[in-house]
Amino acid sequence: MISDLAFRLAQWHLAHGRHDLPWQYQGPYATWISEVMLQQTQVATVIPYYQRFMDRFPTPDALADAPVDEVLSHWAGLGYYARARNLHHAAKQVQHEFAGELPDTLDALMSLKGIGRSTAGAILSLGFEKYGVIQDGNVRRVLARLFAISGDLTSASAQKSLWALATDLTPKKGNEAAIHTQAMMDLGALVCTKSKPSCDRCPLVSDCRAHQQEIVHRIPEPKTRKIKPTREWVVLQLVNSANETFVMKRPSKGIWGGLYAPPISESLSALAKELGLDLAEVEELCELRHAFSHFSVNLQLHRLTNLSNEPRVSGQWVDLRTFEGGLPAPIYRLLQENMT
Repeated sequence: MISDLAFRLAQWHLAHGRHDLPWQYQGPYATWISEVMLQQTQVATVIPYYQRFMDRFPTPDALADAPVDEVLSHWAGLGYYARARNLHHAAKQVQHEFAGELPDTLDALMSLKGIGRSTAGAILSLGFEKYGVIQDGNVRRVLARLFAISGDLTSASAQKSLWALATDLTPKKGNEAAIHTQAMMDLGALVCTKSKPSCDRCPLVSDCRAHQQEIVHRIPEPKTRKIKPTREWVVLQLVNSANETFVMKRPSKGIWGGLYAPPISESLSALAKELGLDLAEVEELCELRHAFSHFSVNLQLHRLTNLSNEPRVSGQWVDLRTFEGGLPAPIYRLLQENMT
């Protein structure tokens, strides 16, 4: 059954799979960058970011040699910024430990910061055309339905079963493994989707146990949604006589780590104390709601143009129209929509 499934899947992919994504057939480095970008992010969103990123950092050495601020500025808007910092760190590892070339073994790839078992498998199969096994969200969903694995798919027992099945299903020959890896991704993205799967178009439907048991809609089992708390953040735009905005570099760890933003706090009084400024004449402009993974925040934009003195914290005055240091996407949108 296993070998027959892989064959049918490969035939389906030849006729119906995706063959024109910009990172396909471009080697291990392109595969690595795209795989990291695609974590938590949709393909359509990733494509323009990927193209700009690769134009600026076409090789591991180019990425390693660039300042981390520039890497983050090319990542701004994709979110989960630890991914960009890990890429930069791993590129330096590649430069120093592997002579600037991505390694082609599972253990060596997993020694690089931010690369786990599935990403390493994707780089091996899609990048090097070697045997490599993946289990991203799409593949996990396809396997869970195909073999009717219910419950929490992130549990240790489910993970053990899913990895065993993924390993058995993946062809051992490198070029066949590459086709299989892409086919599994495509099947999950195009046919075996999270909601409203197109079972009538699935090449594996005759063997799908979830379909046979009429439980496709119950797999994967939906997680219990927790109500996200909402926080209130005040964003203070300080503008000087040259129409420049004061920005501060945020700590490398935490929300928007390593990016630049105007002073942010939970209240104007806290900002006045931190900055040593009189905020009596501050102007309240607008509000923007933004959702993080564990909470939401109302960003309240305030502006002060008549400064009696300089802020007593380190930062820099920048022209927002030309600044390339990297602003968090919601902050950039907030400021752009209220440009003076």
